[in-house]
Amino acid sequence: MVVYMDVIWLLNLLVDAMLLWLTAIILKRRTSLWRIFVGGFIGSLLIVMSLTPFSSYAGHPIVKLIFSIFIVYSAFGFKRFKYFFSNLLTFYFVTFLIGGLLIGTHYFIHFDFQLKNSVLLASVKGFGDPISWIFVLFGLPIAWFFSKQRIEDFEMANIQFDQLVDVKIKINGISLQLKGLIDSGNQLYDPLSKQPVMIVSIQDALDQFPQEIREITDHSDKFIQGKTSLSPEWSEKIRFIPAKVVGKSNQLLLAYKPDNLIIEKEYESWLVKKALISFTNQRLSSDDMFQCIVHPKMLTGIPIQSAS
Repeated sequence: MVVYMDVIWLLNLLVDAMLLWLTAIILKRRTSLWRIFVGGFIGSLLIVMSLTPFSSYAGHPIVKLIFSIFIVYSAFGFKRFKYFFSNLLTFYFVTFLIGGLLIGTHYFIHFDFQLKNSVLLASVKGFGDPISWIFVLFGLPIAWFFSKQRIEDFEMANIQFDQLVDVKIKINGISLQLKGLIDSGNQLYDPLSKQPVMIVSIQDALDQFPQEIREITDHSDKFIQGKTSLSPEWSEKIRFIPAKVVGKSNQLLLAYKPDNLIIEKEYESWLVKKALISFTNQRLSSDDMFQCIVHPKMLTGIPIQSAS
C-alpha cells in the first residue's frame, strides 16, 4: 500500500483546524483563523514526529496530551486556568464526538461480521486504518456540519427552557394550565389601556370553549361583521387589538380580560392584574414545548410568592 505522507499531514492539519473551529463555536470563543490553523499545524506535527527516531513516542498518551495543550493554547491563549481547562476538555469532547460519528457511520454502512476489520485495526502499524482516508476526507465535513447543527439546536432548546414559565388562566369558568415562553420581542399592547397581551393556543383545549369562541378565534371578522354573536359574559370581556402577529397582518385581534392570571417561574409567582389574552387555534411550538407567548411586562405584576 502506497502512503502519501504529505496528503496525510495536510489532512491532519485540516482536521485539527476544524475541531478547533467547532470548539470555538461551542464555547463562543473569539479567536482568529490564523490561530486556528497554527493550532492545527502543531497537531499535525505528530505525523512528522512519527517519521523521526522518536516515532515510538508519537502515540503515547502523555505526548498526545502535551500536544493538545499546545494546540489549545495556540488557538485560544491562556486567560485563567478554568478558561483554559474548559477549552481543553471541549476540544477533546469535539474530537471524540466527530471521531465517534465517523466510526459509527462507517460500520453502519459497512460491517464485517467476521470482524476482519477489527483484526486489521489491531494489527496494522503506522497509518493504515480500516476507515479509508477517502471516507474521512468526505465524511469529516459532513460530521462537522451535523455536529454544529445539533449543538445549535441544543443551545436553542436551553435558551427556550430558561425562558419557560407556568401560566394559570381562569376566564368564565374555564381553567387553563399552560407552559409559556417569555418573548422579549412581544410588544403587543392594548392601545387604549396599555395592557400587555398574551397569545394563547387553545388547540388542545377546544372542547372547553363555547362554539362561538372557537369560530371567531382565528376569524375575528365574523364577530366584527356581526355574523357571530357572543354571550354577555364573553362580550363584556372582549377588546380589539390592532396587531401583526400569529399570521395576521393589519387586522384586529380579539383579546379578552381574564378573571385571574398567575405566572410561575421556579420559586416566584406573579399575580397579573393588568393583562389581556388572545386565543389562537394555531400551535405556537412545533414540539409542544410551550402553548402561550408571554409578554415580558407581565412578570412585573404583583409578586405573590418568592424564594425568600
